[in-house]
Amino acid sequence: MKPVRLVGAAALSALWLAACGGPSDDGARVEAPKPPETDSDTTGATDMGAAAVDGERLLKAGETPAEWLTYNGTYDEQRHSALTGISPENISELSPAWTYDLKTGRGIESTPIVVDGVMYLTSSWSVVYALDPVTGEELWVHDPEVDKSVGVKACCDVVNRGVAVYDGKVYVGVIDGRLQALDAETGDLVWEETTVDQSKPYTITGAPRIVKGNVLIGNGGAELGVRGYLSAYDAETGDLAWRFYTVPNPNKEPDGAASDAIFAELANDTWGDDGAWVTDGGGGTVWDSILYDRENDQVIFGVGNGSPWNADIRDPNSDGDNLFVSSIVAVDADTGEYNWHYQTTPRDNWDYTATQHIMLADLPLGENGETRHVAMQAPKNGFFYVVDAKTGELISGDPYANINWAEGLDEDGRPIENPEARNNDPATYNGFVQVPAPYGAHNWHPMAMNPDLGLVYIPAMELGQAYVTDARFKSKPAKWNTGMDFAAGIPLRYPEGTVEAMRAAARGTLVAWDPVKQEARWKVEHEAGWNGGILSTASGLVFQGKLDGNLIAYDAATGEELWSDQLNSGALSGPMTYEVDGEQYVTITTGWGHAYGLAAGLLFSEAVPPALGKVVTFKLGGDAEIPPLNTDLLVEPAPKAEPFGDEEMLQAGLIHFSRNCAVCHGTLGISSGVLPDLRWSTYTADADAWNNVVIGGALSENGMVSFEDVITPEDAEAIRAYVVTQAHLNRASDEPPAPSDEPIGPGMDEVEPGQEAQPEMETPDPAQ
Repeated sequence: MKPVRLVGAAALSALWLAACGGPSDDGARVEAPKPPETDSDTTGATDMGAAAVDGERLLKAGETPAEWLTYNGTYDEQRHSALTGISPENISELSPAWTYDLKTGRGIESTPIVVDGVMYLTSSWSVVYALDPVTGEELWVHDPEVDKSVGVKACCDVVNRGVAVYDGKVYVGVIDGRLQALDAETGDLVWEETTVDQSKPYTITGAPRIVKGNVLIGNGGAELGVRGYLSAYDAETGDLAWRFYTVPNPNKEPDGAASDAIFAELANDTWGDDGAWVTDGGGGTVWDSILYDRENDQVIFGVGNGSPWNADIRDPNSDGDNLFVSSIVAVDADTGEYNWHYQTTPRDNWDYTATQHIMLADLPLGENGETRHVAMQAPKNGFFYVVDAKTGELISGDPYANINWAEGLDEDGRPIENPEARNNDPATYNGFVQVPAPYGAHNWHPMAMNPDLGLVYIPAMELGQAYVTDARFKSKPAKWNTGMDFAAGIPLRYPEGTVEAMRAAARGTLVAWDPVKQEARWKVEHEAGWNGGILSTASGLVFQGKLDGNLIAYDAATGEELWSDQLNSGALSGPMTYEVDGEQYVTITTGWGHAYGLAAGLLFSEAVPPALGKVVTFKLGGDAEIPPLNTDLLVEPAPKAEPFGDEEMLQAGLIHFSRNCAVCHGTLGISSGVLPDLRWSTYTADADAWNNVVIGGALSENGMVSFEDVITPEDAEAIRAYVVTQAHLNRASDEPPAPSDEPIGPGMDEVEPGQEAQPEMETPDPAQ
């Protein structure tokens, strides 16, 4: 099969959002015998059994590069391996060693852990796997049996970035807010704690971290309305050790938490006393970056956007900075008490989270070349920040990507904003398209650093977004509550060539950034804006996957492409590397979905079929093959009904679709194929059938929940009219082939490896 071609999409005013529940998964948990013992001195095996990891071993992870002990490799989180077995001189011999079909599809974002002769990883829906790292043989699989209706709470697909291992256990944050500890040898559940109020739209997608005997985990959900925090649980018992909230509670009273003192001293005064934040929680979720700074014995973590996004709705009677939204925060590792913070985007208005990958380094920044211990981040807002790790003092900050919302930082480290960036009033909005969009100039995709070259490798992108206040805003429990009108600027009937123009305006860039000089050493341009995570190795290689399925190795010093292979699926996860018996391997997990793949289907020049995720592992002289995609599930576009509805009805349908459906089924109604394309759905042919799903919740067990709490039957019919109209627009010139309106059965995510899927009833996902 030829590689699936994907091209970037702009956001002339295209909706960025993404995620939703998916087709049903009833896959049973599989148990297997104890992982095989190994005599290899490269895997770190001990007599203590599987995952025999303690605090000292984590501290010295950089000294055992044959392993990959934590999500980003080591406590400094540089994603740099000292292994040199695969080098520029022999990389032409790099070939697949083995592949493994995961039990689920959709977005796959996991970076595997390899320790004591076993590989541990996750897939969508928080399913955990233990595999043999040499052969890919399945040792056990643990399915946390998530109620698929919880997917409606997931802003950016039902993804999971990985596990943590410690003291014979594997820890995973489950999409529904649970934290589980599993026996590393069997996958049996040891303990489980519910870390969130499950009646609220919380999720967990990030990888846990182990720090001083505690498991650290955050959460997501700020798009829908929650209050963020970071929690530490005792790794042995699951007891809560401490919690740090990132925004005040609505009455600004103490929580009995580690954050109480700093809120009373500082943060409470940065919020008003009313506004949507009081009901929607304020946001500030800690959904990704968490790291341990052993030099200062502290935990540093990134904080997400406000809830709602729109600051004038969130906190209308104040001009405060809304701490600690969109900030880097450091707390004491033992108690969780506040040490310092640096806010990257004060009073965030645009979903410019600071949850992106943070790493530690010692850089020559002193006047006489002395080194300083620093934390570095390239968050969504487009600035690369270097801050003193002990104090949080800003050392430097410069744009690593094209931005137009700010022109730089002032002497206090605050962004010098473009006044147009806060002109969200629909009555005076003048068409300003802001860069970056809510996707950010850099998102969840992990960076890497080569400390020998002094370069940080950033998967950057350029997309724009029109931010206009939603004049119809009303808080919707467990639904999207951004306060922005994403129908603004979207044409009811887009002219021929619109989609192609939007694609052409997107940019994706691999940037080799010098954090001392704050400038790019080299750049590689990609077609698609969404480009994958990074791995650096001491042999001078940089690995990065791409949306189009290519895994590429570059020369770390120059950016020259040295090798690539087509993985036949989206390659966006962070690659990792390990060594067994003197042989080096490189592994990446693959799958289409994620925020970009669901909401931004118009970016895909060819639709992709729903498919299981994979683990793909390479070595020198490998002799495996990467299976092709099953394209039998792709069909030609075929509207199921004739256009209907007057202009008023269609305009209402556009608005309701943009507010409730586009996050899953695509801007302009164009799906990438990962989830059903509503334009070709059989349900569009019959008003009663459509209403039975959208209002009646007939497919709730499959993830398509009822939306009767936010739209009326008349609204649902207007959406159907809009979708049918979109099905008849510009199909010959702009539209990719459509996916089948029937998902893989049994339930898209449950096909056994090697088993051919048989289609059954169409299963749309939640139209948020």
